[in-house]
Amino acid sequence: MRPILLKGHERPLTFIKYNKDGDLLFSCAKDHNPNVWFADNGERLGTYVGHNGAVWCCDVSRDSSRLITGSGDSTAKLWNVRTGEQLFSFDFKCPARSVEFSVGDRLAVITTDPFMGVPSAIHVKRIAKDHADQTGESLLTLNGHQGKINRAVWGPLNKTIISVGEDFVIRIWDSETGKLLKKNEAAIGHKEEIKSLVKSKDGSHFLTGSRDRSAKLWNTRTLTLIKTYVTQPPINAVAMSPLLDHVVLGGGQDATKVTTTDHRAGHFEAKFFDKVLEKEIGTVKGHFSPINALDFNPDGNSFSTGGEDGYVRINHFDQEYFRIKV
Repeated sequence: MRPILLKGHERPLTFIKYNKDGDLLFSCAKDHNPNVWFADNGERLGTYVGHNGAVWCCDVSRDSSRLITGSGDSTAKLWNVRTGEQLFSFDFKCPARSVEFSVGDRLAVITTDPFMGVPSAIHVKRIAKDHADQTGESLLTLNGHQGKINRAVWGPLNKTIISVGEDFVIRIWDSETGKLLKKNEAAIGHKEEIKSLVKSKDGSHFLTGSRDRSAKLWNTRTLTLIKTYVTQPPINAVAMSPLLDHVVLGGGQDATKVTTTDHRAGHFEAKFFDKVLEKEIGTVKGHFSPINALDFNPDGNSFSTGGEDGYVRINHFDQEYFRIKV
C-alpha cells in the first residue's frame, strides 16, 4: 500500500474531509488556506483564500457545490467549491471551531470557542439556496459546555445535535427547541478531552476519540456505550469504514510535550481495530508527528490522514486489506 503524499500546507493539518462522491478531498490547516485535491491521484485543484487565522474544520455540501469552513479568525465562511469564490462570511466574536451541513444542506451547525469572557456556544444557521439571500442570523444558540466544543454534528433526520469537547461530556440537543435531551453517564464516559467525533454511514451510531487514549462507540438515539477501543497514544482523530467493520484511530503525543520516560511519546501511526471484537488488526505508519485528521473515502477503498508534519497521506488499500480475518 504505497501512500500518495500531498504537500500543499505550510503548517500542521487540522481536518480533512471527502465529498460524498469520494472524488474530492478537502484539507484544512493552521496556515489559513484550505485546499481541495483529486482523491484518486492527489493532484491539487485549488486553494480557498480569505481566512486570516488557522482553519479548524470544513464540510462540503451533498452536491459538492459549496464548502463551509470554520477558523480562528472568528468567522465561518461559505465558498463556491468550483470557483473558489467566497459566498458569505458568518462573523462571530470568538474562534469558530467546528462546522457541519445538515442533511439537505439547508442548515449548518457551527461551534465557537470561549473567548474574553464569552462562553462556548453551538449556533444553528440557515443556509440560503441563493447566496444573495444569505444572512448571518442564528436560528438557535446553545450553551452548556465547559471549555471548547471540538465537534458538533447533526443526528438522524436533523432532529438532534450531538456535541463533544474539553469537558469530556457527550451532549445530545433537540435541534428545534435547543433543549438538552441527554448526556452520557460519567462512569462510562471519557476521562479527558474528546477531540473527535464521527458518525456511521447510516447514522445509527457514532465514534468518539479522546486524549484519555480510548475511542468509544455509542448508540445515537439512546447514548448507550456499545464498544471501547484502547490504544497507547492520546487520540486526536477517528474514522469508520463505510464498507467493513473497521475503525481507525490516529493521534500521538508530540515528543516535545512529554518527558523522556513517558511511553506515550511517538506512536504516530493510524491504528485499525475490528469494530465488533475491539481488537487491533493493523497499523499504517508514515507520519513523523501526531495525526490530527482522518477520513475514509465513502467507497471504503481508501483513507487519508493529516498530520502535525504538514502532510496529507492518501492510502489506497491493497486487495489483502479486504481479506483480513480476525
